[in-house]
Amino acid sequence: VQLQASGGGSVQTGDLLRLSCAASDPRFKDYAVGWFRQAPGKEREGVACISSGDGSLYYADSVKGRFTISRDNAKNTVYLQMNSLQPEDTAVYYCATDRVAGSSCPPAGPYRSWGQGTQVTVSS
Repeated sequence: VQLQASGGGSVQTGDLLRLSCAASDPRFKDYAVGWFRQAPGKEREGVACISSGDGSLYYADSVKGRFTISRDNAKNTVYLQMNSLQPEDTAVYYCATDRVAGSSCPPAGPYRSWGQGTQVTVSS
């Protein structure tokens, strides 16, 4: 499964962005999808996850109440709506999928396919 992440940019504190993760494989709708981020000098952090079957969602504490993950199966796309952006949200954002049909969030196994990343920069 090839994933294409897009929607990053440079914004000011308090602004919003919507990231998209598009896949060409129609089985994408059957898989859990996660968003991750990695800031310079820091470890990769799981930000959010959306399941395919049981409706489960996951958000990191640092983004709860500000970020919303959703999916449009007709478009084979998962979104990450990011509101009230803060400088600490600055990072490269990646989407990934486990390629396991019906998995929940977080998935039991590893994420197997990753997008190329999109840069989000938030200035104060």
